[in-house]
Parts: sequence; structure tokens; C-alpha cells
Amino acid sequence: MTPVNQKQEEQNERIIRLLEEQLAQSNRQIEALTEQVRQLTKALYGSKSEKSKYQAPNGQGSLFEDDPSFSEPEQTGEQSTETVSYTVTRKKTNKKRNDSFREDIEVEEIHHHPSNLACDCCRGEMVEFSSILVREEAKFIPATMKRVQHFEHVYECKACKKDALQKAQIKRGKAPQGAIQRSIAGPTVLAKLIYDKFIQYLPLYRQVNEWERHGLQTNDKNLSNWVIRVAEDWLQPLYNLMKQLLTAKSVLHIDETYAQIIKRSDGKPAQSNAYNWVCRSVQSEGPIIVLFKSALSRGRAILEDLIKGFKGTVICDGYSAYGQLPYVQFANCWAHVRRYWLKADSKNGRIGVEYCDQLFHIERKIKHLSLEERVQVRQQEAKPIVDEFFEWIDRSPFFGKNAIAKASEYTLSRKEELMVFLENGNVAIDNNPAENAIRPNVIGRKNWLFSVSEAGAKANAICLSLAETAKANGIDFYQYLVKLMTELPNLPFHQQPKILHNYLPWSENIQATCAK
Repeated sequence: MTPVNQKQEEQNERIIRLLEEQLAQSNRQIEALTEQVRQLTKALYGSKSEKSKYQAPNGQGSLFEDDPSFSEPEQTGEQSTETVSYTVTRKKTNKKRNDSFREDIEVEEIHHHPSNLACDCCRGEMVEFSSILVREEAKFIPATMKRVQHFEHVYECKACKKDALQKAQIKRGKAPQGAIQRSIAGPTVLAKLIYDKFIQYLPLYRQVNEWERHGLQTNDKNLSNWVIRVAEDWLQPLYNLMKQLLTAKSVLHIDETYAQIIKRSDGKPAQSNAYNWVCRSVQSEGPIIVLFKSALSRGRAILEDLIKGFKGTVICDGYSAYGQLPYVQFANCWAHVRRYWLKADSKNGRIGVEYCDQLFHIERKIKHLSLEERVQVRQQEAKPIVDEFFEWIDRSPFFGKNAIAKASEYTLSRKEELMVFLENGNVAIDNNPAENAIRPNVIGRKNWLFSVSEAGAKANAICLSLAETAKANGIDFYQYLVKLMTELPNLPFHQQPKILHNYLPWSENIQATCAK
């Protein structure tokens, strides 16, 4: 072969290799785009549930569902029919006609007598011998608005007044302080206003018409100012105390979600995302505390401020801000891991989900055990599954940008954080408590859409904190607010901070008067 031909052949080989590399790259890009289209189509038209659609009756998933050879019947000369019977035990309910009424509902009886009590036969007077309850119905009595006027009566001593040598003696009655000075909003109005916004998720502009229907003429700006004043004057001290108690715990759930604030102090446009953070304690460490914080960003500085002084374990998702804080250990959420493998929606994806489901099955079994027993079972049963799961991912060739590769990368990069729950009985396997706690904020956001000012966003966070903590401790939030708005304005809690402990949702005082 001449040098010219050899050089030409080498050049051709280089071109072929280059074309092969370009073809492989194009194939990978096509695969990634195809996967993206499939994911978007599933998100748009598919089921939003995270339940495994391939769950068998015994709770075990099938690993062979996507292979038609396992689902088609075997072609034999003589087909057999197998009948599988299931026994379903339904809970018996003895429903009575008045099951829809609470026991303490007032009963009003309406009696219907014949209009003519004369006997049609002999014309004698008829005598009642029985009565029949033919139906029950609910009767709604709309709320009424009252105009309450407080008068302070002044008394004087007539005898001392006549005596020129005596000083005039005068006594004057003292009306209790209102929740908001120089405002017509009383405790019950403020309680209903906040209850309707943060429990019923009713935005303030829609409450205006309802208040006018009851006889109170106002506007949404006034209502917003009332919420801010109540939050700053009376709920903020309780919020601060709850935060102090929360950071003294050893395990916390934390999550965050986006929000919108129109008038921002950082100069960013109103369309920029603000964030609401939530921090929740665990059941095993005493009464549940739920704390929200409004912030303009999602940075680590916000997290540091939220849990300032905390030393312990934070259960969270895989967001990069959760990490590298002194005296804080981070435990990641297995529900997020399961979500990534569920999105893969393939045979390997189902294997990953099955590993996660086994862990959650163990957690359901040990939910009522002591912390020490929980750790023991996790070490004996859950740890081998976790080790096998990570081994399987290490052995599997998951590369590229498809969903299965993303699930693999997400899981392996958080291996240390995902194994924390094996060593600590207080640490849950998932961050669902925080996600459940932040859900009311998400539902509310769809109704009230945004906060005009940062002060309004802060007031929302304070009110949500009290609302969710009250719910978690079995307190009627409306009655709780009425009590706070009535009593706190007349108590010296700034000089005597211990008074506030009697007004926390789990205190004996509140449990005795505001429990559901």
C-alpha cells in the first residue's frame, strides 16, 4: 500500500469514528428527548397518584408486568381455568337517622295535630294515643352582627363632695382593652376573619361581601391591616416562644414552597419567587409545633436563621441548601427517592420502587414501637434492604439523562443522608409530616394568590403557624383566637413572659377551654 493510500485510509477511519461518535451522541439526545416527551405526557394526562399501579393483593409488586410473555396465557393443547377467590370483610356500621347530627345540637320539635278533632262518625271529641317521628331536617340560623358599646360609669361620694375639707372621691369603671385600639374590630370579628382566611382559605376580598351581608361595612385593605396588627401585637410573642421551644428539640422536619410578594425590598420584580419555609417537630418529642417563615429567597442563610441555635437532625429533601451547618445532621427523605424511581416507569424503575416499598412496609409495622425497638428492627430488617438497594444501583449501568439515570444519581449522591434513619428511632423515613404541614399554605396560595407586602407575608406565616399548631394539638382555632384576642390585651405578658406558656395550644388552660 502506497503512503498516499495509507494516509487516505487513516483519514477515512477518522471520519468514520467521528460519524459514529456523532451518531451515538444523536441517539443519546433522541433517547433523552423521547424520555422527556414521555414524562411530560404522563404529567399532563397520567395519574397524579404515587401509589404503585402494579401492587398485588399481598402488597408485593410484580417485576415482570411490562414483559408480555409473563401476562399472556401459556398456549397449551388444553387450557385450564383457575378461579381465585377473595374474602372481603366490610366493617359493619349501624347508622341511625340522626348520625349526621352532633350530640350537642339543640333539638327543636314541631308537632302537627289534625285541624279537626271531631270524629267523622259520631262527632265526639277524639283523644291522642300516639305520635310518630316522620322526618328530621337541619335548620341553619345565620350569624348575627351586634354593635357592642362599652360605657365606663363614674361614681362620686356626695358626702365628701359637700365637705370642703375633704378631697373629692371619684371612682370610674374600667373597660377591658380592645385587641386593636381605635378600631371597631372585636375579638370575635378578628377571630372569624383569621379563621376564614387560614382554615377556610377564603381571601380577604371575598370576605368583604360576607361582612357587608352581616352589617359590617369594610374593605379588604382594612381587613388586611387587622390581620397584620393582630399578628404583630398578640400572635408574634407566642410565635417567638414556639420557635424557642422548637429549636430546643433534637429532630425537625423542614420543607419550603414558593410564594409571591408584590412589594419586595430586594428590588426584584413582583414575578420573582418568594418562599415560605415550614419547620415541624416530631410526635415522640412532645406536643407538635409547626412554624412557618416567609422569606424572599431559598438560600441557606434563611435556613440558618430559621433553626438558629438548633443542634440535632433535620429531615428534609435533597435540596442543596440543606447541608454544612454546624451541629446539624441532615437526613434525606425516602419518599422523594421513591418518587424518582416511580417517574422512571420501567422494569428497573419498578424494582427501585419495590425496594422503597419494602422499607415503608417495615416502617408501618414498627410505628407504635419504642425508639430502641424501632432502631433494632431497622438494623435487622431495613438495613439489609438498603444495602442491597445501593449494591444493585452500583452494579446497574444507568447512564445518560433519562429518568432512570436521574433516579440512580439522586439516590447514590445522598446515600449517607438516606441511611441516617437506621441509627435514630426519632428520625422518620420520610419528610411527609413537613409536606403535609405546608399543604395548607399551598391551598391558600391558590386562593389568595399573593401577599402585597412583606409585612403581610410575615403576618400570614405567623397566623399559619398558630393555626397548624392548634390543629395538630386538637384545638378549635376559632375559639383559641377569641380567647387570645380577649385576654392577652389585658395581661402584662411583656413584663411577665411566663404568662405566655399558659396560652400555648397544648397548655392545660387552652386544652380545657378550646379543645374540639
